[in-house]
Amino acid sequence: MIKIKDVIYNYEESRGEELETENRILRESLVQMKSELRRYKKAPLMLCELVSITGDNALIRIPNGNQFLVDVSVECGRLHPGESVFVEQHNLTVVRKAEQARNFNVENFVSLEKPNVAWAEIGGLREQIMEIKEVLELPLKKPEIFEKIGIRPPKGILLHGFPGTGKTLLAKAVATSTNATFIELVASELVQKFIGEGAKLVKDIFSLAREKAPSIVFIDEIDALASKRVDIGTSGEREVQRTFMQLLAEIDGFNNLGETKIVGCTNRKDILDPAIIRPGRLERQIFLPLPDENARREIFRIHTKSMRLSNIEFEQLVKETTGFSGADINAVCTEAGYFAIRNNRTTVENNDFAGAVRKIRGKEEPEEYRNMFG
Repeated sequence: MIKIKDVIYNYEESRGEELETENRILRESLVQMKSELRRYKKAPLMLCELVSITGDNALIRIPNGNQFLVDVSVECGRLHPGESVFVEQHNLTVVRKAEQARNFNVENFVSLEKPNVAWAEIGGLREQIMEIKEVLELPLKKPEIFEKIGIRPPKGILLHGFPGTGKTLLAKAVATSTNATFIELVASELVQKFIGEGAKLVKDIFSLAREKAPSIVFIDEIDALASKRVDIGTSGEREVQRTFMQLLAEIDGFNNLGETKIVGCTNRKDILDPAIIRPGRLERQIFLPLPDENARREIFRIHTKSMRLSNIEFEQLVKETTGFSGADINAVCTEAGYFAIRNNRTTVENNDFAGAVRKIRGKEEPEEYRNMFG
C-alpha cells in the first residue's frame, strides 16, 4: 500500500527539480538581457578616413570634411593613409581598422555588366565603328602590335553628336567584342554632397575598373562634370572642379590605366573643358551625325528583322524619316507594333508605320537644338 507521505515527498522532489530548472533558465535569460541592454546603450562608432600617421597619433577626416589629430588604440595594428577606420564618437580615438577597401560601394553608382551587343546590331556608322575598333578594340585584343611599333594607343575617346545616334551602343559593342567589363555611369552622379567625396568616388571607380580589366568605363553626359572651369564660383561648383581634377588625374596620372579604356559621351562638346580632350586623355573625338538615307535603310532592316511584316514600303519610310535618329527609328518600329496590337493583328502593315512616323515626328527636338551640331 502506497503511503501518502511517500507520494507527497516524491511530488515535492519533482517539483523542486522543475523549479531549479526554471530558475536556471531565468538566470541565463537575465544575463542575456543585461548583455543586450549594455549593447543597446553602447555608443556607435563612426567611420572616418585616415589621412596620415604622426608618431602615436593619427590625422583623420570625419564625414563632414573636418580633420582632427587623435589617439590610436594599440589593438589597431599597422595603419596606412587612405584606409577607413572606426573611431569612438566622443574623443574620436581610432578603435579599429574598417575591413573594407572603399568608403563607397561603387556598385550603387555604376552599372556593371558584360554587354551582349554585336557590331552587326549597329546600323549606319561604319566609319565610326572602324575608328573605334582601331582605337579601343585593337589595343585590347592585340597589344603586342603597339609594343613592336613603339607607340601608345589612346586612353579613351569622346563620342559626341545628336541624341539617340548610338553612342551607348557603340561603347557596349566594343566591350562585347573585347569581352571587357562595361562600367556605365552618369557624370552628374559623381558630384557628391561633402568635400572630397566626389574625388574619392572617382578614385574608387577607376580602382574597380583596374580590378575588372579589361574594362570599358563609359561616362554618360560627361559635360555635367567636365564643362569649362570658371575662376569664381559657388562652393558646389568648386566641388565639381575637385571631382573633375581627380578624373583628369585618373586618366592621365601616375597610375597606369592598363587594359582600361575610357569612353566619354556628350551632346554638348562645345562646353567641354579643353583639358579633357587634349592629347593623352580623350584625344579622339568621334562625331555621330544623324543617319543619312542609306543609314536609315540599314537601321530599319535591323529593327524589323524580328517583326512580322506585310506589304511594307521601306523606301517611302526611309524618305519620310529624314532627320530621325537611330533611336527615333527604333521608336517608330515599336509604335508600329502597338498600332497593330490595337487593331488585333499579329502582322504589322504599312499604315501602322505611317501612323508611327507621324506620332514620333511630333516628339522631335526643336530645330534650334539640332542646329547646334551644324
